Amino acid sequence: MKRRVNNPVTRPRRRSPRGEEFEVVGRAGAVRPQRAPDVPAEAREELLVLKDGDVFLCARPDGDIRATRVSGEGLYASDTRFLSEFRLGLGATSPVALSYSTERAHSATVNATNATLRADAQLSVPQQSLDVQRTLVVAGRLYHLTELSSFLREPVTLTLSLTMAADFADVFEVRGFPRRRARGHALAPKALDRGLALAYVGEDEGFRETIVEFEPKPDELVLESERASVSWKLELRPRKTVSLLATVEPSTEGRRLRRRRLGTSTAHLHRADLEWQQECTRIESDNELFDKLIATSVADLHALLTPVGGGEIVAAGIPWYVAPFGRDSLLTGLEALSLNPELARGTLLALANLQAGEDDPWRDAEPGKIPHELRQGELARAGIVPHTPYYGTVDATPLFLLLAGSYFRWTQDSQTMKGLRPALDAALGWIDEHGDADGDGFIEYERRSKGGMRNHGWKDSHDSVMHADGTLAEGPIALAEAQGYVYLGKLRVADVYEALGASEIAERLRGEAAELRAEFEERFWDPQEGTLALALDGDKRPVKSVTSNPAHCLYCDMLDPPKAESVARRLMESDMFCGWGIRTLSSRSPAYNPMSYHNGSVWPHDNAIAAAGFKRYGFDDAAERIATALFDVASSARDYRLPELYCGFDRDGSGFPVSYPVACIPQAWAAAAPFMVLQAMLGISARAQEGDLKINRPTLPGWLSRLELHDMRVGGSRVSLAFERDGEITGVSLLKREGPIKVNIVLDPREA
Repeated sequence: MKRRVNNPVTRPRRRSPRGEEFEVVGRAGAVRPQRAPDVPAEAREELLVLKDGDVFLCARPDGDIRATRVSGEGLYASDTRFLSEFRLGLGATSPVALSYSTERAHSATVNATNATLRADAQLSVPQQSLDVQRTLVVAGRLYHLTELSSFLREPVTLTLSLTMAADFADVFEVRGFPRRRARGHALAPKALDRGLALAYVGEDEGFRETIVEFEPKPDELVLESERASVSWKLELRPRKTVSLLATVEPSTEGRRLRRRRLGTSTAHLHRADLEWQQECTRIESDNELFDKLIATSVADLHALLTPVGGGEIVAAGIPWYVAPFGRDSLLTGLEALSLNPELARGTLLALANLQAGEDDPWRDAEPGKIPHELRQGELARAGIVPHTPYYGTVDATPLFLLLAGSYFRWTQDSQTMKGLRPALDAALGWIDEHGDADGDGFIEYERRSKGGMRNHGWKDSHDSVMHADGTLAEGPIALAEAQGYVYLGKLRVADVYEALGASEIAERLRGEAAELRAEFEERFWDPQEGTLALALDGDKRPVKSVTSNPAHCLYCDMLDPPKAESVARRLMESDMFCGWGIRTLSSRSPAYNPMSYHNGSVWPHDNAIAAAGFKRYGFDDAAERIATALFDVASSARDYRLPELYCGFDRDGSGFPVSYPVACIPQAWAAAAPFMVLQAMLGISARAQEGDLKINRPTLPGWLSRLELHDMRVGGSRVSLAFERDGEITGVSLLKREGPIKVNIVLDPREA
């Protein structure tokens, strides 16, 4: 292999943990996408997204990475971008992409051909004479297989090249915050026996490398200060295929993976996919598009599983939130209980291990609090951001109780609950002490950390809590839905304490929940709008913006029926329901912006919770309208996938909602939303401790005539059911039952 180093100079050296010496180029510059606006219109282009464990790839549809914009392109691991450039060259041009497919969450295929290639000013290779197929697989590392075939009648010689660079940017910097004038130390690319290494020493003194190996070895390797390129001179014979494999491994502190062939890695991933599908409830219908939505959601939830400690948790979304999250993972587990309760169990165990044990204002931590977000990148490890973990969330702790109680309802898993008892005790202690610091019966939040967030609810944008006139509310803030989570969380976890022999605690929790419910309705009700206030501000004044938050209170059963009916009606008025779902904020608000993150956009998980709340109170038609809107959104997407959010413009007869420019796709609680909606429509609720599965007033929408659930787990039993619609009536039949589970049909909207 011919090696060439451009602009060689004498520089200081740093030794890697593996013993390799690297030249220090200097301080790394700030991460700034070239000429990229803050909200890039061009970033709406769909990306290839592949993931395995904590390694994920965001590439352009042609398979390249050209991170000159803030779309999140790159190869990442541990909150660090290990590839910021990866370009395939064919002669003096790039291949022309024709199509791509991502049949699995960890692999993709890109088909391309050649532009006209010239040599010595003479026509050498006509366009569309070559087939260029790129296979990308993420399995702990990135495998990039290029297969090149010629359909010319004569042999042809040409050059294939790969150019790569790694900026080792922290994911916070890729998103644009915070910006530093200088970062750690950039190291010069280095040739290795099997390829090359790109390296960086961060401000946390962490040594990070991108190790790239090639098969066969390139004919030429060119090293520059910021990037490297390799090339092969290939002779293509007619109808013959040449294969070139590059493997890209992210490495931290010298750690390396065992070498594994591409075929072995692919087989391992396929087995894991199959095992996951076998653990999930199998859902089949007579609507092919709905079945594709379900299949995509099942695959996305599996792909988003991310290692933490000794277990796994569902990461919130790609590319910005591939990390353990409190609120997002808890709500995802709640949405997906009927699909696979193991998601909930893994989430509970992982978050219990991260529960705060001390008071730390920098991290907004207090004893018993469940974390918001854990990061492992340079900024967190160097103490520049407080995410080690960060605890700025008011709702994760009550949601922890709610999920624990709901998981117990589905599984009767007393052993797990016994192990979680100290975490449950601590969470209850936080709610009653730190969460309700002023003793008024409601949990509130106010930022203490200079590096933390202003708002600690699920709408955590800095401007998401404002009064009806558009002015920002000052804290401490008591959010409406957070009180709902406390209420239902205490009710559900009371059953756990009862089962663990703590009957006195169970009765106390039920009494506290009843007191909260009565006080809540009185303090949060807005008679003028006929709905709930968004929050109480620091002066205990109602924040009277009309938002989607009250829908969460319907789900939590916080209102008596007359007020619940008023809330449901208000949520479905035209300023809130845009045709694609319920907006986060009324279009009549002075702060409304359909393109904002939280002030007018539409979120699938928010709407799934609303649909479940509507069903709880007997508003079946409203629940069906939500289900239909979400189905239409997914049906219009390329991969039948619900995005994190989309813009809240009125549905104008077109078949497509307006995309949000930098939404996470896939995203966890959006992927799980169809299962919560389906559970609500079918009226399914579990009482594993009583050996009971209830089906309450099942309804199938007009676009589904038949639907089957196979091997749904309730306690130690499994049950398979068929639902069939005949006009306005949906019937249910028992297909199979394993174990002592009883299936009961009820017709009471309040029985849930």
